[in-house]
Amino acid sequence: MSTVPFQPPPEVTYAVVETVAPLIRRVVARNPSRMTARGTATYIVGHGQVAVIDPGPALAEHVDALLAALRGETVAHILVTHTHRDHSPAAAAIRAATGAPTLGYGPHGGGEGEFSDGGADLAFVPDQALRDGDAVEGGDYLLRAVHTPGHTSNHLCFALEDPEGGGVLFPGDHVMGWSTSVVVPPDGDMRAYVRSLEKLLARDDGLYMPTHGAPIADPKPYVRALIAHRHERTAGILARLRAGDRRIPDLVAALYAGLPDGLRRPAGWSVLAHLIELIEDGRVACEGKPGLEGEYRVRG
Repeated sequence: MSTVPFQPPPEVTYAVVETVAPLIRRVVARNPSRMTARGTATYIVGHGQVAVIDPGPALAEHVDALLAALRGETVAHILVTHTHRDHSPAAAAIRAATGAPTLGYGPHGGGEGEFSDGGADLAFVPDQALRDGDAVEGGDYLLRAVHTPGHTSNHLCFALEDPEGGGVLFPGDHVMGWSTSVVVPPDGDMRAYVRSLEKLLARDDGLYMPTHGAPIADPKPYVRALIAHRHERTAGILARLRAGDRRIPDLVAALYAGLPDGLRRPAGWSVLAHLIELIEDGRVACEGKPGLEGEYRVRG
């Protein structure tokens, strides 16, 4: 199995604004978990006139810290990478306090869905819809939307452009510093996720600042390792099906040795996403409708 060069989540101080690059500040929400690492990082880009990227969860402490950090400045844009409850809900409070418009690809694409983790923010609808390549410009920043469906269908990364090249990419949950991203059908799509990773390889971003985990200073080898990991996971699923495994819990037990119990269900969602792709390719069959409780076998 290829090794993704994950980094342990850095220690953080909650509800405190920190400068992490000349144009970039960060405030981390106090929502640590096995799915969010230390918590959700909200980024403030620019000075004087600023953009807020991923306002985060609707936690009063976090919203208050953000508004305190923004005091005396004009919020021009509130950008949302995607509609999960640790990313977008605080947009409403920041919008109400500042009058700034919210920008994102659109509302959540698949509703909660029968396989969903319940983490969708169904209330968020952006004031302005962004599409791939759209520019968002402020006083001293230019951010460009990069549509990266897969983790969710409405996932965007935001690229802070540098005229000299090698700018900063805010990849949301598409690429995280400490772990792979979970892909939850039906809104999550494994084929789209891998294609979106391949899309990033064509870019020249010099640094990634994920919403969860440490910055990624050498992004292309990291992204290549994520792609290789997904291809190897597909091969592993096929091998286990040929060996006689039929159900997702058995596949998870075999493929994710030592995984904590609390992460087995999320791993099952990603296995299901791989299986759906294999079914679409005609390589795997399912008895009945594909789902977490289905039985699967290799065709032929």
